[in-house]
Amino acid sequence: MAKSEALKGKTVVLGVTGSIAAVECVKLARELIRHGADVVPVLTKDAMEILHPNALQFATGKNPITKFDGTVPYIELVGTHGRADLLLIAPATSNTIAKIAMGIDDTTVTTFAQNALGAGIPIMIAPAMHETMYANPIVASHLRALEKHGVEFVAPKMEEEKAKLADIEEIVERVIRRLGTRELVGKRVVIVAGSTIEPIDDVRIVTNRSTGETGIELAKAAFEKGADVELWLGHHHVRAPHYTPAKTFETTEDLARMAGSLEADICIVPAAISDFAPVREPGKIPSRQGKLSLDLRPTPKVLPALRKGARVLVGFKAEAGVNAAELKERANTLLKEADLDFIVANDVSRVKGGKTSILILDRKGKSEAFEGSKSSAAERIWRAVLHGLPG
Repeated sequence: MAKSEALKGKTVVLGVTGSIAAVECVKLARELIRHGADVVPVLTKDAMEILHPNALQFATGKNPITKFDGTVPYIELVGTHGRADLLLIAPATSNTIAKIAMGIDDTTVTTFAQNALGAGIPIMIAPAMHETMYANPIVASHLRALEKHGVEFVAPKMEEEKAKLADIEEIVERVIRRLGTRELVGKRVVIVAGSTIEPIDDVRIVTNRSTGETGIELAKAAFEKGADVELWLGHHHVRAPHYTPAKTFETTEDLARMAGSLEADICIVPAAISDFAPVREPGKIPSRQGKLSLDLRPTPKVLPALRKGARVLVGFKAEAGVNAAELKERANTLLKEADLDFIVANDVSRVKGGKTSILILDRKGKSEAFEGSKSSAAERIWRAVLHGLPG
């Protein structure tokens, strides 16, 4: 069930405290492991009232640390020369957060936290408590105090009058971002994903086929590399991450207006943008009139407008039923016409269920083909953008 090697070679100490959300830690540990992490569980006494240590032993393959003896495992893991790369406390109660902020050390998890702070080991905390506790100004002051010392917080979900533990996916993504390559730190990245929809009347539309999945995978990969990411989302069929800001568009004209305000270090455009749109009729065209003819007119070209606001611009070229030579030739034509830095071309007939086949080209004439999952394709595209194409 491996998902990536983003955390390969990384050791994450998972501190679990006495919140009911502790029951989610088996899933959290497994997800971290699926990305390559070595996970060492540490439980407080209160956590063991909710989650049995055997569950985390099963999940991680390691005996959870529930008390200390002469081996002082916290020194080995988060001491001055500790082998841990991150202390992740999830869930963290208000009690534990307060103790860490005030330098109190009276549980297994707070001992790990105080030593990690002293040794400069990164700490990430995912709070979980009642909404009133999270809104307590004293708790808020503890959060601010720890942030000043470099502690990173994963904001809880505010639901049902509770500050619930953040989604497992978000916690894992933020761990990868903290421990990843950091290649895009300080860079503003805009990903334009999904498809435009062009109205025929107030009910019907014409559009292009697109799930938006490739664009969303590109945005997630950029987030993991430390970028300041913004998604521009059209019509899409897969869930977009809520932890990246998003703007929405419908028509090509909507997108063209947005393009005029673009300011980005890197803009990647896997969106399926309509080349033609009908003249919109008010209301609903009666279906009993029989045959209907549409007068399709060219839409505004978006890539030239995006070019003005992006230092690096990556376009996409979708074709159908062409051979490899034709695909490359048509992609090169668009690359030159739109003054792109890179272009990603594919034959849509070879895109199925999370799998894709792409050809990446740059303005120097280099190219690279790839076939596999869309998440792997996103990584391959980013590698080309950041390090160039081979050859």
